[in-house]
Amino acid sequence: MPLIVTHRCAPGVLLAILVSSAVLRGHADQPASPRPWPPGVQQVPEQLPPLTPDQALGSFHLPPGYRVELVASEPLVRDPVAIDWDTEGRLWVVEMPGFMPDLSATGEHAPVGRVVVVRDADGDGRLDTRTVFADGLVLARAIKVLDRGVLVGEPPQVWLMRDTDGDLRMDIKTRVTDQFGRLDIDVENNANGFDWGLDNRLHTAGQVSVQLRLRAGRFETLPVPIRGQWGVSHDDAGRVYRNSNESALHVDLVPGSYYARNPNLMRTRGSYERLASAVNALNTVWPVRPTPGLNRAYQTGIRRADGSLARFTSACTPLVYRGDRLPADLYGNVLVADPAGNLVSRLVLTADGNGVEARKAYPDAEFLASTDERFRPVFLANAPDGTLHIVDLYRGVIEHRLSLTVYLRDYSQRHQLVQPTGLGRIYRIVHDGVDRDTTAVPTRSTADLVTLLSHANGWRRDTAQRLLVERGDQAAVPALVRLATSAARAGTRAQALWTLDGLDALDDVQVLQALGDASPDVRASAVRLAERWLGTPDHPLQ
Repeated sequence: MPLIVTHRCAPGVLLAILVSSAVLRGHADQPASPRPWPPGVQQVPEQLPPLTPDQALGSFHLPPGYRVELVASEPLVRDPVAIDWDTEGRLWVVEMPGFMPDLSATGEHAPVGRVVVVRDADGDGRLDTRTVFADGLVLARAIKVLDRGVLVGEPPQVWLMRDTDGDLRMDIKTRVTDQFGRLDIDVENNANGFDWGLDNRLHTAGQVSVQLRLRAGRFETLPVPIRGQWGVSHDDAGRVYRNSNESALHVDLVPGSYYARNPNLMRTRGSYERLASAVNALNTVWPVRPTPGLNRAYQTGIRRADGSLARFTSACTPLVYRGDRLPADLYGNVLVADPAGNLVSRLVLTADGNGVEARKAYPDAEFLASTDERFRPVFLANAPDGTLHIVDLYRGVIEHRLSLTVYLRDYSQRHQLVQPTGLGRIYRIVHDGVDRDTTAVPTRSTADLVTLLSHANGWRRDTAQRLLVERGDQAAVPALVRLATSAARAGTRAQALWTLDGLDALDDVQVLQALGDASPDVRASAVRLAERWLGTPDHPLQ
């Protein structure tokens, strides 16, 4: 597509119409040949109308071999902020239309939020049907689909919602806790995220000081320190990752729950450790468009001479990619979104026994970047099909009113970014020559679930672990004991141990064996799991 330069013109001027039309055609057409990599900063019009989903596909720049596919868009999804799947492959979406409907956030606390289920009703492989599972919500922002219900985070509540008659509409909701943040906290920092971790705890981010754990069919709340801003994820070793808007990645080398036991403890070394790179600056970003629409674009150092954002200002939703349908070198990497920069960054992790180090995957490019100013990636997810999914809130204004500067308010009005709202897209990232895994997730029998713990896709392994713990079938124990010592993957051995713990079926023999495992990650899990025998006189795990 040829580069296009425009001058600011009054609305209705023929030149502006012609330029916008040309750009939209350029966005709609997929490139006839591979785009240059790295892409560099593209010259784009100062102002563009919203792109259609098909047009938006032409705005993305990715490394060679990677492609973006559209999964769902308005009107099937609107204002999406979080997603999850059930074992039948249906997509569950949290929608937040109450977020910044105008620059004053008018009606922000109106009960207009929704959870919707998007599915393929006619069996042609394309999502085509939308069902509103729950509505009347106020700024809901977290979801976890369970075996017998759906957890929904609506600060300060966490609800367990159930459909009792199979019509995909909520019939009953039960409050699990009222300690999930506070309603009066700004949207960007409030409690969010439900990541079912290796340790069978639901890890969260933002202003929340409790986490949930399922025990004997009931959720209990456990104290944790407040950590991160928006998004949470874990790796195969069970390490938990979060971040804040200007700091790309933090890790819990030591679970934060240990530090919550003593409120007077000020130093929390090992928890929420900021990762840095000895090779390049971890917080550097490389957009593919000039980015004047930043909250503090006027400050020195925020943008480069070419007008592009120089460093993270809205880092969020860190995700450890653990799928099996993208190149193997992506596995275990962390993807971090920056909605203000219209990009998703890729960080490569290295764990050497002394800690974790991160570095940027590309010296002067990003994993994904868009020339569309309204592309706002706010949630990343591993999927049942082994790919990576991106939730795009797709709107002009992403900054909350409490932090909106006069500069950005004026910029948003001049460039007509305040409206429309009510849009939204969900994309998947695929790679040439690799098909998605569209096979059904076998979850009916306990034996199937134990086998699934050895699957190459982390989403399927995690789902198997969760279902085994939820269902509590003790018939799984003998197979799990064998898996804990004989599985080829260290991650599977660790998951078998934690699944036994979740079933309250772990004994000291398995822990003693795991302490001698060849994998340091398995040994680390064994140390934590040995805690139940602390205080037992003359026990070998003392």
